[in-house]
Amino acid sequence: MRPPRLNPLFATARALKGVGLKVEALLNRLVAPAHQGAHARVLDLIWHLPVGLIDRAIAPNIAEARTGDLATLEVTVAEHRTGGGRRGARAPYKVLVEDDHGASLELVYFNADPTYLKRLLPVGSRRLISGRLESYDGWLQMPHPDHVVAAEGAGNLPLHEPIYPLTTGLSNSVLRKAIGEALTKLPKLPEWIDADFRAKHEWPSFGEAITRVHAPEAEADLAPSSPARARLAYDELLANQLALAVIRQRLKRRVGRSLTTPGKLRKAILSVLPFKLTGAQTRALSEIDADLKSPHRMLRLLQGDVGSGKTVVALLAMAAAVESRAQSALMAPTELLARQHLATISGFAAAAGLRVALLTGRERGKERAEILTALKDGSIDILIGTHALFQEAISFSDLGLVVIDEQHRFGVHQRLALQAKGTGAGAELLVMTATPIPRTLLLTSYGDMDSSRLDEKPPGRKPVATRTVPLERLDEIVAGVARAVKGGAQIYWVCPLVAESEMLDLAAAEERYAALKKQFGDKVGLVHGQLPGKEKDRVMAAFASGAVSVLVSTTVIEVGVDVPNASIMIIEHAERFGLAQLHQLRGRVGRGAKDSSCVLLYRQPLSETARERLNVMRRTEDGFVIAEEDLRLRGGGEVLGTRQSGLPAFRIARLPEDQKLLEAARDAARLILTRDPVLKGAYAEPLRLLLYLFERDDAIKLMRAG
Repeated sequence: MRPPRLNPLFATARALKGVGLKVEALLNRLVAPAHQGAHARVLDLIWHLPVGLIDRAIAPNIAEARTGDLATLEVTVAEHRTGGGRRGARAPYKVLVEDDHGASLELVYFNADPTYLKRLLPVGSRRLISGRLESYDGWLQMPHPDHVVAAEGAGNLPLHEPIYPLTTGLSNSVLRKAIGEALTKLPKLPEWIDADFRAKHEWPSFGEAITRVHAPEAEADLAPSSPARARLAYDELLANQLALAVIRQRLKRRVGRSLTTPGKLRKAILSVLPFKLTGAQTRALSEIDADLKSPHRMLRLLQGDVGSGKTVVALLAMAAAVESRAQSALMAPTELLARQHLATISGFAAAAGLRVALLTGRERGKERAEILTALKDGSIDILIGTHALFQEAISFSDLGLVVIDEQHRFGVHQRLALQAKGTGAGAELLVMTATPIPRTLLLTSYGDMDSSRLDEKPPGRKPVATRTVPLERLDEIVAGVARAVKGGAQIYWVCPLVAESEMLDLAAAEERYAALKKQFGDKVGLVHGQLPGKEKDRVMAAFASGAVSVLVSTTVIEVGVDVPNASIMIIEHAERFGLAQLHQLRGRVGRGAKDSSCVLLYRQPLSETARERLNVMRRTEDGFVIAEEDLRLRGGGEVLGTRQSGLPAFRIARLPEDQKLLEAARDAARLILTRDPVLKGAYAEPLRLLLYLFERDDAIKLMRAG
């Protein structure tokens, strides 16, 4: 149960004074949580921080105020000038004001209510006015001042006004008032940061920090390094690290199963591999073996660059589980990748007598029923499929090891659900990603896991020559493709990422396919996510056999597709892709004996960030270097691609800028749980409040579950 004192923060914004139906709808659009049908809450407004500052410092006189600037002036109302004359009744209403030095300007109001303005600005009264200055017909004017207050009421004029991110139809002043009301709902909370640590950084209390970030007095107060913002970023990172540490501790505490084997099946597979394992693969396998032998549950992340041999490591780990009389499952994010894994694994697995099956949405009726029966009676050793494997009521005879490919598409909750599929003590879990993860994101997104890293490529992988070419030279590229096709080469042509819409991406791919088909006829194939499974297989098989020379595709081929003869990768509108995606796509070539190349087509002019991204691709093929650069250029929130979930959404903390705070939060979380593993001691209540405030309270449920 959430502590009652926090309930006002989780009420909808409609509960706030001044927030009616219209404003509520706008706030829902601006700050509501991402899930469908969500309403903006008081807490969402509190976390909506300003990005700028209006300084309304009072200017000494009108003569020194400049056109285009924001000015705050003390004036005397001299005259009201109604509209009319040549421009008719719709002319603006003007109020002439003067300062003590005899200089004057006009306040201009359109569609004005004269009665209201005469009450607001009586002739002869002293007023403080604030707004932006303009010049019209030689007159200095202030159209619709932001603020008009009596001179003696200067305290009612916000001299420093925060500027917030807005949405169409919502003004800064309306949002500021709503946030001001939200701040009144913040209860007094106990301190959860160690006193010495807080004193060392000269941080305010949580309540003071929240108040300060919403009332900046200088640009420096908006900087992430300001004491108030840094304190809140640390709070958020501490909540994240504490939650991950609780999950890790709980999973580690659970008794696993000891999967110890003499390694006969592994030797059989190694004997038919066409290459020797790299040092990195051998090291990763020894780490996995140690986990499998341990009485505690394995929860390990295997991260490796494109082509570093993760699938082979996974197969050898699954063989160990099968030799211990348990079953294994390999889950892939797409059907295309699941079938690719089947093709890669089947031949090697057969040498060890392993019985492998595939289960996707395409297997139906009698075929599906036979697979499910064989799975339940133990006749299948390794089951390969998509995430549907764990969403349906599929029963294993004895599931001992689960391997998930492309882990970053699945969150912590799915990791927990997958382990629960195992019988008895539950399944060991190995998750893989072909997107090398920067250290910062490893701590924030995968802090509940141990990590192994494949940082060597198998012998024989050739470097890929990468060029950047403007789209104006498209004809030259097509001519080059014609020469390559004539010489027996095979080419991927990846079409632009138009938007977060498969239909728009598809339209771009179909257009390029039609243009290339005119020149190359049946030598061109098209594959995309909307294509029926059998048709997708047909096109991919034609490309793999060499019948198709040019494969036009959307990013559906980003991971897992393996055609060694393909030696050229063309990526259209490369400036629209993230570094991780570009690197994944480039990794589809360079797998065979031929020299390979990658052409990044871009539209001019390039933004500075896009130019830097393309330069990084030309400079290096090291996925770990690219991942760090991607984080630097794009920030942690989207570094793994906007379609991929599982990353924590930080509202205040910024990565990698807050790396030091993150490491301090990780160390603090470990120390806290070492002293008090279930957060029940004297200092536990503030920390529980912290977890609820930053909505990491699933950790509390886990602790209660034991």
